[in-house]
Amino acid sequence: MTDADTGHSPDPAARADYWARAYDWLGHVGGAILAVMAAAVFLQVVLRFLGKSGIDGLEEVPRYLFIWLIMIGGASAMQRGQHTVLDYFVNLCGVRMRALILVLTTGAGLGLFLYLIKLSLTLVPNAQLQTSAGLGLPLGYVYAAVPVGAVLIALPMIREIISALRRVWQKPS
Repeated sequence: MTDADTGHSPDPAARADYWARAYDWLGHVGGAILAVMAAAVFLQVVLRFLGKSGIDGLEEVPRYLFIWLIMIGGASAMQRGQHTVLDYFVNLCGVRMRALILVLTTGAGLGLFLYLIKLSLTLVPNAQLQTSAGLGLPLGYVYAAVPVGAVLIALPMIREIISALRRVWQKPS
């Protein structure tokens, strides 16, 4: 009998594997965005080198995709724990103190991203009323990278806080 037959959710390791694969997919999306950006810049440089005028609006493509690249790449790196950390003094502490420091610092970062989401509730609808000069693209699509990326970054932070709190309040064996 499978988990689907019994109505039980998969074990925590399987859920973590789904989570990791979803964020690995984000890394691939970031790579595709970077490839599109590089192709757009390369095409503009080649056209100008050949003495032709560039394609109208093509210079906006890398500029607008860059914010999406940053937010998606940041989310992928956050899930993998690949952000820069200065942990020399933290590593001198005991296990529980390290977990508490992690909860405090991650909580502060989480507060920042939740505030970005709150601000985006005003920013994105207002930006949707404006269009870019070259492409005529509503800028709300560009600014939407901030709340989407903030949510994608906040989710691994929440998981990290929960994991750290479990380490702080371990049940004695």
